[in-house]
Amino acid sequence: MKKKRLKKFDRKTMVLYAMMLPGLIYLFINCYMPLPGLVIAFKKFNYAKGIWGSPWVGLKNFIYLFKSPDTFNMIRNTLGYNFVFILLGNILAVAIAIMLYFLQGKMNKKVYQTVILIPYLLSTVIVSYVVYAFLGQESGILNNLLVSLGKDKISWYTEAKYWPVILTLVYLWKNFGYSSILYYATVVGIDTSLYEAAMTDGANRAKQVWHVTLPGLKNTIITVTLLQVGKIFFTDFGLFYQVPMRSGLISSVTDTLDVFVYKNLTQLNDIGRAAAAGFLQSVLGFILILIVNMIVRRIDKESALF
Repeated sequence: MKKKRLKKFDRKTMVLYAMMLPGLIYLFINCYMPLPGLVIAFKKFNYAKGIWGSPWVGLKNFIYLFKSPDTFNMIRNTLGYNFVFILLGNILAVAIAIMLYFLQGKMNKKVYQTVILIPYLLSTVIVSYVVYAFLGQESGILNNLLVSLGKDKISWYTEAKYWPVILTLVYLWKNFGYSSILYYATVVGIDTSLYEAAMTDGANRAKQVWHVTLPGLKNTIITVTLLQVGKIFFTDFGLFYQVPMRSGLISSVTDTLDVFVYKNLTQLNDIGRAAAAGFLQSVLGFILILIVNMIVRRIDKESALF
């Protein structure tokens, strides 16, 4: 009897293990194999001597990072943008998911899903040129519109004050589609009898959303938010480097920790300092997700990740 159960178990799970294998291999190659290279963060890397032959410098790379006059600005930008992205991104995605669910009988669902996913599928390079088409110095769509309204043209790529709003709008436009489909999948799984009971009690559409849909989405929202918090010290490099067209005049609001790492690698050729910044991002993100998960666990144990 035990042998039969074991064979049955093996047959059922074999396909699942086979499906999981490519993901595990990718995870191992990209996330675990490079781990020994973290020692670079504590060394002054020398190409001739290699990773293990390069001299140790202890915490000097980290000290340089904190002494840099731009560090506070980069951390502020990284945390500030990500906080806004997480807050507005989830609100917009949930709103779109709910709208898609309640309007599914009045529209072509597949066509709508395809349309909202298109921005997410576009590469950052394409997105940067789409943005430039709107903001171009002379012939941009927005400047032409301003001229037609009797206003002066705006030099978008030299005026830093506009870019927090521009970057936020570009991020939301590019990412809300994927997130909304994720939430939509959860909304579809909510028991329809709950909506029927709510309607029987006289609940209108707004009350149905508040008392049925949002409670059903609670665990998904918490999980997605926790995963996003874990990456709060990382940013979309392309969004902050390519979309602003690498303009140094607006770097005060576009430079983040990821841009700092890239510049140290390509302009200063300092691998040790770049590695130190990346190491710090990972450690701080790990600590933050532990703290947030602990808070969630105290409030609602079942909603915590672990």
